[in-house]
Amino acid sequence: MIFFRDQVITTEQHLAFAKRFGELEIHPFAKGMLKNNDKYPEVMRISHNRYSKGRENLWHSYVTWREKPSLGSILRAITIPEMGGDTLFANMERAYEDLDNEMKEKLDGLTAIHDASPFFEGMKANGASDDEIRAKKEQFPESEHPVIRTHPDTGRKSIYVNTAFTQHIVGMDKQESDDLLKFLYGRAAIPEYQYRFQWEPNSIAFWDNRACQHYAVSDYWPQERSVERVTIIGDKPF
Repeated sequence: MIFFRDQVITTEQHLAFAKRFGELEIHPFAKGMLKNNDKYPEVMRISHNRYSKGRENLWHSYVTWREKPSLGSILRAITIPEMGGDTLFANMERAYEDLDNEMKEKLDGLTAIHDASPFFEGMKANGASDDEIRAKKEQFPESEHPVIRTHPDTGRKSIYVNTAFTQHIVGMDKQESDDLLKFLYGRAAIPEYQYRFQWEPNSIAFWDNRACQHYAVSDYWPQERSVERVTIIGDKPF
């Protein structure tokens, strides 16, 4: 993670900076649940106010339901509440390193299924037909990724399951899978692995989705919080 203060930049500059690190993603579920910038579809605006409470308050890493999940995201603060609205980041490499050897051996070679269930549920809530949802599921099927992924640049290992998109561990019965996932999810909630970023107008956060998870604290209602996000496409986890 890296953070910048007082960055008075344009949307075009935001995009240009992000493109230095790779191809940019257009979120396929942005319309309806989230809103992309009308002019630049790679820019996603996430905005909440008295009419829309924040709902990103769970530990997650972006689009792990994709075959090639994101490399990283660059978030720019537009409107920040007077109090609250922080984002927490959890270092999942440290979380893995602190596991005992027995647990590391158990996790070695395991894979898990990820899918976009929250977005399919959102489509249904917004009035999409069964046929529309079925077509979207066919377009974006579930993906299978290692429970412990290796960073392609550093070679470091990290826990790569999250409460938003991971469904179950392949080859385990439901109870065993649920118990193990609950344990792994809980690693992100340990304060020793966390950094809490307090936003200010024109602040920017740039983080590696392959090595950390984040949690947007929704404690500012009914104030407004608006941010713009650009996400860089990554590679297939291994």
